[in-house]
Amino acid sequence: MGEGIFSRFDRLVVLDTETTGIRHREDEIIELGYLRIDGAGTVEMEEDELILLSPGRRLPPEIARLTGIEEETIRLRGVEKRQAAERFVRALSGPRVLVAAYNAQFDLCFLYYFLYRLGLADALRGACFLDVLTVYRDRRPYPHRLTDAAASYGVAVEGAHRALEDVKTTLAVLRAMEREENDLEQYINLFGYNPRYGVSGPRISSVRYEPQPYGTREKLYRRPACAGV
Repeated sequence: MGEGIFSRFDRLVVLDTETTGIRHREDEIIELGYLRIDGAGTVEMEEDELILLSPGRRLPPEIARLTGIEEETIRLRGVEKRQAAERFVRALSGPRVLVAAYNAQFDLCFLYYFLYRLGLADALRGACFLDVLTVYRDRRPYPHRLTDAAASYGVAVEGAHRALEDVKTTLAVLRAMEREENDLEQYINLFGYNPRYGVSGPRISSVRYEPQPYGTREKLYRRPACAGV
């Protein structure tokens, strides 16, 4: 990354999850991928873990079709939840950590409940967050999927809907965004949401949420804060 992000942060953790569904409290993470990048822009940690399902939990067929992950593969190659959680917590260690994801609200809500059940949710306390989707909505018209962002910035996509591949795509898009315009710091702890649907999942206390309708030309961070939205 360039000087903009690391003028305030020592580490960048880019992450993605694959899950059994979209319900943050009830569904489970089946794959967690992330890269930890130091201040020089060097990848110092790369993880891609399948996570064992809870006893009695089955992988929905539609998720297997979407991700290409089979329940049998999880059974054979998956790691215990605590092992995956403790490894991720180590990735967040150290001062001045920025966590980035594409549609970060989704991933962070799943991560919170994942870590909370294991007594490790405090690991997220003190981190700052960057939603790459919020940035992209401000820069390009609809549609706003990760594959659309990748195509817009000329980033090759391999293995969509697999955690680590989506992480690598997100990082490449983020690098391209920083080269395009040096304002990523303005989006730290600022998440946009579709005003038609509202915020998905519980709000993160350190994040400011603002409605981000399609077609608005003014940058989200330049709009007055909408208290109580």
